[in-house]
Amino acid sequence: MRISTLSIGSELICGEVTDTNAGHIAGQLLECGLRVLRHMAVGDSEPDIGEALDELALKSDAVIVTGGLGPTVDDVTALAAAHATGRRLVVNEELKEHIRSFTAKLGGGHASDRQAMIPTKSTIIPNPTGTACGFHFIHGGCFFFFLPGVPSEMERMLSETVLPFLCERVMHRQVILSSFLNVYGLSEPEVDGLLKGAFAGNHALRMSICVTFPWIRVTLRADGDTETAARTCLQDAVALVRERLGSAVFSKGHETMEQAVAGLFGRRGLTLALAESCTGGLIAKRLTDVPGSSAFFLEGAVTYSNGAKERLLGVPREILDTRGAVSPECAAAMATGARAAAGSDVGLAVTGIAGPDGGTADKPVGTVFIALAAPDGCWTRGFRFGGDRDDVRTLTAWTALDWLRRYLADGSPFPP
Repeated sequence: MRISTLSIGSELICGEVTDTNAGHIAGQLLECGLRVLRHMAVGDSEPDIGEALDELALKSDAVIVTGGLGPTVDDVTALAAAHATGRRLVVNEELKEHIRSFTAKLGGGHASDRQAMIPTKSTIIPNPTGTACGFHFIHGGCFFFFLPGVPSEMERMLSETVLPFLCERVMHRQVILSSFLNVYGLSEPEVDGLLKGAFAGNHALRMSICVTFPWIRVTLRADGDTETAARTCLQDAVALVRERLGSAVFSKGHETMEQAVAGLFGRRGLTLALAESCTGGLIAKRLTDVPGSSAFFLEGAVTYSNGAKERLLGVPREILDTRGAVSPECAAAMATGARAAAGSDVGLAVTGIAGPDGGTADKPVGTVFIALAAPDGCWTRGFRFGGDRDDVRTLTAWTALDWLRRYLADGSPFPP
């Protein structure tokens, strides 16, 4: 079944509100073995809505529309649907009673009959949590479903009415299973190159690569006539991607980098201390966002000034005077100092120039040094991160966390 979605609202196309409804609908349909053919969004304009309905109907078996069913003058979806399909807009007495009853439960107030007007030859889609009931009809062989734009209301109406309606009318639905692999340390072209041709000829498997700064998500979707067939296909695909991308894959599903790091600390039974300069506590914040992080994270120091580095971490004055605070020697001293002060197994430090000022010819903005100290050694490396101040800080925090992940998993913070 070819299914399309239409999101209505001037606030959506003006960027004032993010459209989450289309994504939710697509995800729910996937779980039912159905795919969305296309998404479209238009403003609160009757001609635009009508044109969109006509266009989508030509290439769709079903169109799910959200938005524009409210009581205000700019809510013209029902009127546009009526005109586009040659129907009249009439007051539905059942809807009228629902609106008045629901309004009374909320403490009274004026109940507008505007929301009770729907196209003729339509069937009501009940709304248990709001006044804006939906409606559906068939026109030109295409099923049209109209739902309110309020996500909480739309989601319940979708699951209780629309999805069962569609599923009953699809004779054969594929089982569609998805898996997400999260990647850090490789660029999008590098990921694409490593995975090129991996699934050539495999028509049951679809792959997409999406950049979400500063990491990359590889999505795998497998189709099968049975769940066993789809799961086997997906498992083989995941194994192949892991083989080709190696340790750059830091987690699966919706597990974050910090959650992956916390899990490794828990399994290894080790502890951590941090010393941050340019990130200003960002690494500590991300780790402590993970529930239970107190089991491994002992303490963190934001040593922004040279005096703090010397006083709290024991960084020798000679290093600060001769090599500078942004240097591999200072980063190493910070990491070993943090580890010694806390009595932790691992010490991690970052120091750099996030900008926009402070850079020099030898050490431009974006220069960062990271160091990791552990019982089996101390590793230090310099980086030149691009972007603005926030980008530099974000990349520093991500890379530092990735160092922890790699060290705990493989015994070295550096990629092989």
